[in-house]
Amino acid sequence: MIRIERFDEISLLGVRVIDPLARLDAVADVVVRRGVIETVTPVHTAEEHRRSAQEGLNSEVSDSGRETEARSSRLKIDARGLILCPGLADIHVHLREPGFEHKETIGTGCRAAAAGGFTFVAPMPNTKPAVDSIEGVRYALDRAAQEDACEVGPIAAITVGREGRVPADFASLLTAGAVAFSDDGVGVEDDAVMADAFRRARDVGAVLIQHCEYRALSAGGVLNKGAVAARRGWPGLDPQSEDAMIERDLRLCRGIRARYHVAHLSTATGVELVRRAKEDGLPVTAEVTPHHLLLTDEACDAGDTNAKMHPPLRTAADVEACRRGLLDGTIDCVATDHAPHTAEEKARGMLQAPPGLIGLETAVPLVARAMIETGLADWAALVRWFTEGPMRVLGRRLHAVAPRQPANLTLLDPAATWKVEPTALHSRSFNTPFLGWWLTGRAVLTIVGRRVARRIETSAEGPRGK
Repeated sequence: MIRIERFDEISLLGVRVIDPLARLDAVADVVVRRGVIETVTPVHTAEEHRRSAQEGLNSEVSDSGRETEARSSRLKIDARGLILCPGLADIHVHLREPGFEHKETIGTGCRAAAAGGFTFVAPMPNTKPAVDSIEGVRYALDRAAQEDACEVGPIAAITVGREGRVPADFASLLTAGAVAFSDDGVGVEDDAVMADAFRRARDVGAVLIQHCEYRALSAGGVLNKGAVAARRGWPGLDPQSEDAMIERDLRLCRGIRARYHVAHLSTATGVELVRRAKEDGLPVTAEVTPHHLLLTDEACDAGDTNAKMHPPLRTAADVEACRRGLLDGTIDCVATDHAPHTAEEKARGMLQAPPGLIGLETAVPLVARAMIETGLADWAALVRWFTEGPMRVLGRRLHAVAPRQPANLTLLDPAATWKVEPTALHSRSFNTPFLGWWLTGRAVLTIVGRRVARRIETSAEGPRGK
C-alpha cells in the first residue's frame, strides 16, 4: 500500500535516471530539496551500473526491499537497480466523480494513480453531470487539490451534456483549466457537429479526443465481432464502427487542421489510417491501452465480464498492429482508460455488465510484459510512452530530471514482483481481468514537490527479481 508524506529533502542514491526530454540514461545520485531538484550527480558507467544493481539485488536489505532511511523531513533511499524518470502521465482515466462515487472518487482514483506511478491524470467528462461547464472543471480541480495525491487536468466535453448536438464553449472551459475535449464513452457522430467542433478547437488551440465508435455499427455488441463471439453466440462489435469514425475524422482534420487525438486505438486498420495521416503531415496523435497491447478477445471466452470493454479486445493481428504502431511512433503514448465498476455491476453477465476495467496500478508492468519481456522495447521506451508522449499530446510541459527543475518524478522498480489482488489495489473497484496474475515491475515512489507517495510492502508482493 502507499503512504502520502512530505519531505524537505529526498536523496536517491545510485539510481538509473531515464529522461526522454534530455535524452539521458545514466546512473546518478539525485537530491531533491524543498520540492526542487538540487543535484543530479553521475556516479557510474552503464557497466558499473549493471554490477551495482546486481549487488543491490543480492545484498541485505530492509523489509521494503532496500536500505531506506526516513527521519523527520528527510528521506534517503539506496536506489541501486531502480529507475527514476519524469512523473508518469495518464491522459485517459474515469474518476467517476461526481455522480458515480460508488465506483470511484477523485480521492481513491488519485491514490490509485499515485500507487501506479502517475503524477498527472486527465479524467474524462462522462460524469453526472457531464463536465461541460466552468463549474464542472473547477469542481474536479478543487477536489483533486483537497486529496493532494496527484495532479489532475480535467478533460471537458466536446458537446453540451455529451449529447452530440451542440459544441461546448471551448474558450471558457480552457480558461477554467480544461486540458482537452472529449465526449468519451460515445463518439460525436454528426458530421456537421464534429466539423464545427474542429473549427472551434482550431480557433482556440485545443485538442479533440475522440472515442471512435458509430453506434449503428456497434449497437448491441458485447465483444469483438469474430470467432469468439460466434462460438459463444454473443453479439459482436464490428471493428468498422471504430475504423469508419477514424476515417471520417481524418477527412475533417485534413480540411480544418485542428489537433485531433484518437482514444484507445484498437484495430489494425485504425493504426494504418493514423500512420498515413501522420505521413501526410496532419496534426494527429493516438493512444493505446495496456490491455489492447496484451490481450485478445479469447480472454472473453470464459465469460469473464472484467474482460468486456469498449473498444473490445480484438484479434492477435490487431494486438500485433498496435504494438508495431507504438514502436514506430504511429501511436504516441499509452493511456489506461481506467474505468471502475462495482462487483455487482460486473456480475450481471456478459450481455448486461458495463464495459471497462481498472488500469492505473497495473499499467507499467502490463506494458513491460507486452513490450519489454517480449524483446520489442526497453525501459527507456516505456518511460517515453508514459511521459513525453502523453504530455506532447496535450501540449503540456514535461519537467526534466535536472537541477533547478520542479520535482515531478516517479521511481520504478523494474524487478519487483507482485500479485494483482484487491488488497494490493487502491481503487474503489477491482474490475480487472488480471486478478490473480503475478506481474513484474511497479512504482515504489512518486514525488510532486515535497509530497511523496511511498510504497509500503504487503503480503501480495514477492521478492525482487523472482
